[in-house]
Amino acid sequence: MIVVAKITAKEEETAMVEKTLIEMVAKVEQEEGTLSYTLHKSLKNPQEFLLYESYKDQDSFTFHSKTPYFGELVKTLNPLLAKPLEIELYQELARMQNR
Repeated sequence: MIVVAKITAKEEETAMVEKTLIEMVAKVEQEEGTLSYTLHKSLKNPQEFLLYESYKDQDSFTFHSKTPYFGELVKTLNPLLAKPLEIELYQELARMQNR
C-alpha cells in the first residue's frame, strides 16, 4: 500500500512544519509494517512538502494511523497549514529492482 501526503505550510510556519515532519520520520522508523516513509520538500515552492509512504499491508497503515504520535502530528500541523492536508492512497503496480 502506498500513501502520498501533500502538506502545504503557511509561509511563516514553514520552518516549524519542516521540523515537525522530520521528527515524525524518526518515530515512524520504529514501525515494523512501514517499509518506507520519505519526506520531500518542493524545489518550486518551499512551503510544500510531500511524504511518500509504503506499508506492508492495510493493517500496517491502520496501525500507523492510530499511533499516538500520528494523532499529535495532525493536531500540531493543522493550525500551521495554508490548506488542508491532502492524502491519497495508491496500489503499487511495478517498481525498479534494487541496484
